[in-house]
Amino acid sequence: MNYPVWDVVFGAGLLMAVVAVLHVFVSHFAVGGGLFLVLTERNARRSNDAALLGWLKTHTKFFVLLTVVFGAVSGVGIWFTIALISPTATSNLIHAYVWGWAIEWVFFFIEITAALLYLYGWDKLEARLHQWYGWIYFFAAFASMAIINGIVTFMLTSGRWIENHQFWTGFFNPTYFPSLAFRFAISLALAGIYALLTASVQKDAALKARIVRWSALWIVPSLAVLPILGWWYIRTIPASIWARARGPMPTATHFAFLAVVLLAVTFVLALLTLIQPQRLPLAFSLMVALVALGTMGSFEFVREAIRKPFVIGNYLYANSLYAAPIPGDGGFSVDKLDDVGVLTSAKWLSNREITQQNQLAVGHEIFRVECASCHSTDSYRGLKHYIALRQWDQDRIQAMLATLDVMHNGAMPPFAGTDSERAALAAFLASIQPVAPSPPSAAANGRTVFERNCSMCHQLRADDALFARLPKDPSEASNALRDLPNLFIRMPDLKLSDEERTALVDWVNTERRMQTNGMAVPGGN
Repeated sequence: MNYPVWDVVFGAGLLMAVVAVLHVFVSHFAVGGGLFLVLTERNARRSNDAALLGWLKTHTKFFVLLTVVFGAVSGVGIWFTIALISPTATSNLIHAYVWGWAIEWVFFFIEITAALLYLYGWDKLEARLHQWYGWIYFFAAFASMAIINGIVTFMLTSGRWIENHQFWTGFFNPTYFPSLAFRFAISLALAGIYALLTASVQKDAALKARIVRWSALWIVPSLAVLPILGWWYIRTIPASIWARARGPMPTATHFAFLAVVLLAVTFVLALLTLIQPQRLPLAFSLMVALVALGTMGSFEFVREAIRKPFVIGNYLYANSLYAAPIPGDGGFSVDKLDDVGVLTSAKWLSNREITQQNQLAVGHEIFRVECASCHSTDSYRGLKHYIALRQWDQDRIQAMLATLDVMHNGAMPPFAGTDSERAALAAFLASIQPVAPSPPSAAANGRTVFERNCSMCHQLRADDALFARLPKDPSEASNALRDLPNLFIRMPDLKLSDEERTALVDWVNTERRMQTNGMAVPGGN
């Protein structure tokens, strides 16, 4: 609310994902790759393997170019992107962890300095001193990851920091150690995966075979322990977070499944490199790297998805509104905006009043302020498709906006603002539909009614509230659906037609009987 909105046409969240995933894929290599360099050099010198040392010198150039140049530039790109997409969250992270960031920047300076000296010293430094530069690099890189891990995990599981705002309380949060172990294992695997790339272009078949086998010793065991570390990580995440992730919003579950599949594929591909290591082609090593990138990206998508609706857990929503009032901070909480409104609070709006003529323009500005951090109109997480699929008209959209925070198992922030502002946002969202919604037909289909009006919050399973509280008698159930807020206090005040209510009750009862009899539920989630 305190900052202008940066419009990203294809979706701010997608831009952040692309920048972050590429940076993370390289920055984790920077940690594991540093240890790979120094241990490989030590083994090569002990065995007087001049060919391996020659390859390692070339690999060091590749390593430094990728981690120091691309890694540093993409790291700056992350700061630039998050500062424009979510300036309030960025400000909070800087103020809460300013000394953490300062220490991390010191370690990063040591890291890049040691990397450059390690590259420079291949033909100029005594072997022992050269390896010391490698160890200094690795320890600095690992320390940098350990500090950033504390801040990143704090954003998911802020723990008791909300109560006391103490540095170490938030830093050593519940997911800190499992996340650090998980990420370090990934970095070791990536060290071997990146080594396959430079090994695959070697002409010496014997040397290539030695490098591929050595790389596999980094990849295979690291990937083998990832499921155990992942389970440890999952066990430390509060049940309320997983409840949101397992709801009707499929992002987390879809990418979790994809991460598991791609991890298994990466593991198998790494094993296949051992069949004929002396003949490993560049195309195959690139395929291993791309699948590993997909695995890493899927994991990051899961981590981001389960954090919703917050950007800092239970404290700051993804749209930069605070979950509770912040004394003397200048920030805006949901309760405050409900009282005074968005138009009188947001500092970068063109319209301060709603009229019949400017309602759509006001609704668009409210969309930019409250929704654009996660949604676009017709691209990434586009609402045009979402609304058109459910055939919502303006009245139905307005009713749904009143209970945003219970939709998709609480994966979205509540709407903050006055009733007239909610009506303006509903008018704008209704205007982006490609076609006008069709009225309910006399022969309404129960499943269609459910998907259009109920599936955002309810799932067809025995423990869902729709089964538990809806009367079994068809006529009683139909009457109960006349006043949804009376049935469930947080239900939107939808006015279903007689035909819709009758069709919905008949279909739900059919599904309930099928579940009772142990049969599969067609169309159920």
